[in-house]
Amino acid sequence: MSVTDVMDASAPTHIAHRDNHTHRDVNGGWLRPAVFGAMDGLVSNLALMTGVAGGSVSQQTIVITGLAGLAAGAFSMAAGEYTSVASQRELVQAELDVERRELRKHPKDEQAELAALYESRGVEPALAREVAAQLSKDPEQALEIHAREELGVDPSDLPSPLVAAVSSFGSFALGALLPVLPYLLGASALWPAVILALLGLFGCGAVVARVTARSWWYSGLRQLALGGAAAGVTYVLGALFGTAVG
Repeated sequence: MSVTDVMDASAPTHIAHRDNHTHRDVNGGWLRPAVFGAMDGLVSNLALMTGVAGGSVSQQTIVITGLAGLAAGAFSMAAGEYTSVASQRELVQAELDVERRELRKHPKDEQAELAALYESRGVEPALAREVAAQLSKDPEQALEIHAREELGVDPSDLPSPLVAAVSSFGSFALGALLPVLPYLLGASALWPAVILALLGLFGCGAVVARVTARSWWYSGLRQLALGGAAAGVTYVLGALFGTAVG
């Protein structure tokens, strides 16, 4: 069967290309902090609780430890993400101000710089100069193009510090809640919390695979192994420290 037989003959080529060539949003400020927050909440609180449980403490102490870890970690993640994204955004804005001043003071030089950039990418010199001249007529469009070409950022699509902070807080709290939940529902042993947390880690890994090229089972098992290893190590350390202190 030929290539033309595979394609829908009734649809123009450009429509077929459009329908099969879409991309997911990879520039938003929510995905990374949300994914990282959920994983961190699960792993850190599970490890914290198993470490304390390894020291043969009371059920009440384990629950208080888990809730304290949830609150402290969620606020810490939110504050860290907000500060990090805000600082990065302020740095980009400062560089955009520099570029904006250069476009205002030296428009011809900036236009020539843009033309030279297109030439370096294989565009014919005359066409590169013509394109640069056309694009430089609108100052805001020129700023956007220079920002993309020189800084690698889109001025109209900068990540939001508030979105990053809220995403981190909510996802960390949700992840950290899983190991505590069995105790809040009446469990008196550690194993239900461990099982639920490990299932949560596998589920988070599988969900992450939906926005990556990895298979869901590989991503899920990877997160399960990492979280399980962290919980196992901290439990052993807690048992050793509990014995030594006791």
